[in-house]
Amino acid sequence: MDGFEKFYNKVLKFLSYRPRSEKEIRDYLKIKNQKSKIKNDDKIIESIIRKLKEKNFLNDEEFVRWWIEQRTKFRPRALRLIKIELRQKGISTELIDQVIDDLRLMIDDLSSAKKLIEKKLNKYKGLPREEKFQKISRFLASKGFNYDIIKEIFKELQ
Repeated sequence: MDGFEKFYNKVLKFLSYRPRSEKEIRDYLKIKNQKSKIKNDDKIIESIIRKLKEKNFLNDEEFVRWWIEQRTKFRPRALRLIKIELRQKGISTELIDQVIDDLRLMIDDLSSAKKLIEKKLNKYKGLPREEKFQKISRFLASKGFNYDIIKEIFKELQ
């Protein structure tokens, strides 16, 4: 098996767990290449990226959509934090903003915060009001929600 086939098969396995950004694939291939020390690695990496795009296994726009949908359903975060995560995955700010506009902000920070708090309210039931609000505000802040959203949540809880 030549270098291309070896790396291509590894990338397909890597992609089988979840969609990836182009940067994630490049980083993965560079790490794998350091271990195997195959020559002409840049050409092989470019060939693999090209083939993945042709087969539509690699599409940053679709990856952004998938990431946002997953974050809003399963691990709610503030939009600001989701953007930071995507930037860390090598996605351009323009593409992130474009997809968010296309989704018409399926992410509503207030509803995401409410969803998170519903799970926590029972836990804080017996606590004094002030302590409960402190814990909730710290929790929401750790998830990337700004003060205005936290304040709005408190208004609704009263």
